[in-house]
Amino acid sequence: MPSTDGTTSRDASPGPSRIRNFKNAGKDMEEMRRRRQETSVELRKQKKEDQLLKRRNVTLDEPTSPLQEQNAVALPCQSLEEIINGIASNDPHKQLQSTQAARKMLSRERTPPITAIIESGIVSPLVKFLALDSNPALQFEAAWALTNIASGTSEHTQAVVAAGGVGPFIRLLESSHVNVAEQAVWALGNIAGDGAPLRDFVLSAGILQPLLKLIRPDTECSFLRNVTWTLSNLCRNKNPSPPFEVIKHCLPAISRLIRHPDKEVRADACWALSYLTDGPNENIQEVVDTGVVPYLVQLLNTDDLTVVTPALRAIGNIVTGNDIQTDEVINAGALSILPKLLQHQKVNIMKEAAWAVSNVTAGNKEQIQAVINADIIKHLISVIIKGDLKSQREAAWAVTNFTSGGTPEQIVYLIKQGVLEPYCSLLDSNDTKMVMVVLDGISNILETAEKIHELDRMCQMIEECKALDKIEALQNHENNDVYKRALGIIERFFSEEEDEEVPSSNGNFEFSANNSLPDGGFSF
Repeated sequence: MPSTDGTTSRDASPGPSRIRNFKNAGKDMEEMRRRRQETSVELRKQKKEDQLLKRRNVTLDEPTSPLQEQNAVALPCQSLEEIINGIASNDPHKQLQSTQAARKMLSRERTPPITAIIESGIVSPLVKFLALDSNPALQFEAAWALTNIASGTSEHTQAVVAAGGVGPFIRLLESSHVNVAEQAVWALGNIAGDGAPLRDFVLSAGILQPLLKLIRPDTECSFLRNVTWTLSNLCRNKNPSPPFEVIKHCLPAISRLIRHPDKEVRADACWALSYLTDGPNENIQEVVDTGVVPYLVQLLNTDDLTVVTPALRAIGNIVTGNDIQTDEVINAGALSILPKLLQHQKVNIMKEAAWAVSNVTAGNKEQIQAVINADIIKHLISVIIKGDLKSQREAAWAVTNFTSGGTPEQIVYLIKQGVLEPYCSLLDSNDTKMVMVVLDGISNILETAEKIHELDRMCQMIEECKALDKIEALQNHENNDVYKRALGIIERFFSEEEDEEVPSSNGNFEFSANNSLPDGGFSF
């Protein structure tokens, strides 16, 4: 059984103390499933590829006001000093011109002067402009400028919050001017995307209900994209996770958004679900109860990586839950799609698919049989042979969990598929955790053989694929746990006093179906 750091937690002592009841004694199936602690840091590093935490509002063409400004003319460029003076004036026209000039500076595609703008002291006046309902053009320009300030570093975002920007932005979600409301959504998404503290601050300020009201049948697609992205940022981040009793109120809306025809909306809705399912089983159940699982499974079968990636992550999180939650995924047909994902050219998809399978094979024998019926084993073997190290590790976990929870008949099937040699080849890996996982699986296989009186023949197969030499060599491994695990296997299953002449199987290996039929059973 894996511990939270990804290592196995079996008794590593050699000799008789390793003789235990046959597989899974004292183990909880839910504990055998592995959540994402081990890879959470790595996944956060992928944020630029998978989803942007913050976004700047940059336009390549000179924008006109969304409020259809009358008699718009090209304004002369203003220096930062002129911007400061204009914003500080009491002339609404100068305030608008200077705020627009600041917005243009901050909308540069490259190296916007966010720090200089903050140091100039105009953030607080810009926040005050958000309250000027009588001047919606100024509200919009100020909101746009502040949005781009909040898109910067954490210090930049904090400057907007420290100036009191969150409350006015939440109030603007109800603005009668759609583009002002949309810019407020964008700004709040940037603030919430800064991390857990500001996410919770925005939630506690009351963003959720006015934000959800913006999801209507007549909401324009571009606006809905920003709303969905902001919702996903409100669900994002751990340590701590968002308060689930608050954030669960967005689940009905998200369950509708994953069915939206726009792929960006679907993708961000899937990201939100992936965050909300990365938690305890109670949270997973709230998501499952919305009926989203069949739709997530459908999205696994699309060719759009921006959707497949978060949908697979959400499905993978759900199968870390209990058996009933895992059955929801199986019954929705996910296992028929996973073979394709295990062969995916993008290694992160391959790895996550193998991780999802490993959590299904950590389940009960019926779930393991479903994996067999979906013809997944040969694809796991292919991942072990051809995949990158991280994918190999997940495939190794899938096989080890299979050997831990499978019936003798199922384990015989696994061996017949040719898993033993490539699986044992992973013992040469420099990845200590993976070596421990594979040693655990070999021990499980040998225990199964012992139970059905086929230990000698299985020992011969392990020796023939040169795995015994590898296990013996691991007795000199620098890692003490690896040494103990390897020594325990040698002393229990390959000790000299237990050696007997093993008849040649000529490639045919038979497991008995049960203890009373040692000469019947399954041939390899």
